[in-house]
This record gives sequence, C-alpha cells and structure tokens, in this order.
Amino acid sequence: MPANLTPQYHAAEEAFRNATTIEEKIAALEEMLAVIPKHKGTEKLHADLKRRLARLREEGQKKTSAGRHDPFHVEKQGAGQVALVGYPNSGKSALVGALTRAKVKVADYPFTTTLPFSGMMPYEEIYIQLVDTPPLTAEGFPPGLAGLLRNADALLLVIDSCAGDCLEQLENSLRLLNERKIIRNEIPPGVRAIPPHRLIIAANKAELPQGKENLMLLRELLPADLEVMPVSAATGLNLEQLKTRLFAVLEVIRVFTRAPGKAPDLTRPFILPRGSTVLNLAESIHKDFLKTLRGARIWGSARFPGQNVPKEYILHDRDIVELLV
Repeated sequence: MPANLTPQYHAAEEAFRNATTIEEKIAALEEMLAVIPKHKGTEKLHADLKRRLARLREEGQKKTSAGRHDPFHVEKQGAGQVALVGYPNSGKSALVGALTRAKVKVADYPFTTTLPFSGMMPYEEIYIQLVDTPPLTAEGFPPGLAGLLRNADALLLVIDSCAGDCLEQLENSLRLLNERKIIRNEIPPGVRAIPPHRLIIAANKAELPQGKENLMLLRELLPADLEVMPVSAATGLNLEQLKTRLFAVLEVIRVFTRAPGKAPDLTRPFILPRGSTVLNLAESIHKDFLKTLRGARIWGSARFPGQNVPKEYILHDRDIVELLV
C-alpha cells in the first residue's frame, strides 16, 4: 500500500537531513511523527520513526552523562517547570527574580540573559521551577532554545507593556512558537510540545501609565479568547495571582499521606498529574505497594472523612490518603 506522504512530511524529512545537532534531528523526527498519515501503508515507517527517535534521545542522554554539558538542558525540579520566553528587555529576568528571589542579572541593555537560568518559586507547600531564557527576536530563536521550550511543562510569554511595539512582540512571539511547533493543538504520542492552554501571556511593567494605555489597546485589538495578564516585577502587581495561574496550568495535584493512627505531614505533599488514582500514588511511593495495595482511606474529596475507597479512586488536590496494604 502506498504511503502517500504529505508535503509537510517531506519538509520535516528535509529538515532532518539538514540538521546538524541531535536536538535538531530529534525535533525533525518528532515533526515527521506528528504529520505522517495514519494508515496501513505507513505502519512500518511509523514504527521506524519511533525507533530512530528513541535511539537519538538515548544518544543525547549518553552524551550528557559522559560530561558533554548541554547549557540548554535544565533538569526539572519541583512541581513543574515553566519556561519564560519573550523579547529583549521584556522583563523576564526581573519576573524570575521577583517570583523566586533568585539572584538574576537584570540590566537596561538587551540580551542580558545569554544562557538559561532557573529559580524555584514558592507556592503554598510546594515549589515551581521557573526558567529564564535568552530572548527571541523577530528573526527567530537562539540555538538550543526551541528544545528547552518543548521540554518544559508550561510557558510564560512575557511582553513589555510599555514598548511601542508590544503588539508586534506578542504577535511575532506567538507566530514563532506556532511555526516551530512548540505549541500544538494536538500532540501525538512521543512528540514534545506545549498545548495552548498551558501558555500564559503576561504584560510586564503594567503599573506604568504607558503600560496601562497599551494594555487597553491590546485588549481592543486581540481576539477575545487571548487573555493578557497585567503584572509588574517592580511593584508586585498581580504576582500572587500569577502564581495561582502557573500552578493551575501545570495540571497537577498535591496529595498528603498519613500512617495509621498518626497525623498527616502537611508540609511535603506528593505531586501527581491531575486525574491520578490511589494506585498511581502508591506506585510513586514504592512499587512494592502495588502487590499488596487493597485501597485507601481518604480525607478531603471523599463523602465523609476517612472513607474507604478502592485503588482506582481518582484523587483530588489536597487529599489526605492512608494506604491500606
């Protein structure tokens, strides 16, 4: 049966042939995997792409473990990783500093950030990792940045609300993120990308008169479903609300555990994807629990405190769980 490959597939295949780094090759293979037609004639090709992708990812990991440092690889920590992206002088570094208290380099001249820098943002009982990145421009991304953004759990797009070209900043940033397939409406298995609902747009310097005026214009010109959140790294405007939004887009829950007859530890929750079950929690604690787990007692989302539930029970944020083994 003929494969009937599309022009989009052939373009991705050409990008793979022209790729010079492992990250570029991985991105091209992911694109080929995403756009390949799904029918019987492409089954073998589909399987071959997945094998090649797995080999390349393994090769990249071996190079990293062998001491070949990749400055654009940021190990994930905390409840999730949020990468900040935006134009020069948009205030990304200042926001990371204000939200995490990390000692970031902030200056009035552009391109202050040349390599990724991360800090941990406290949110109630947990920490969320924020990664400041080198700025993008209308021409595109710095080498290595696209891979970092694809690996993140969510994106925070920062624009300078006081800049005369703030609308162009926003439009060009969104264009680049979509053109490079960093944001995808549908994400096939094995492909790294960010769904649109995990992108937050923040307009920094919104406390200044010019920022307020530009925000009014942005809201008139932008589609109704595109929300821009006014913030200020300098004054703290809406930073607490931004923290709550960042936690929400990560789509994770905090689950506390307790031993029989003891009080729960409410300072160190387990972090699980939204929709996780008692069985998923047990596996994250220790795989040996899977053999003997009978169910759990739940405080929080249960109908009454201490309710017995089966191991398939779906947990909710801030549930307290006592495993029954």
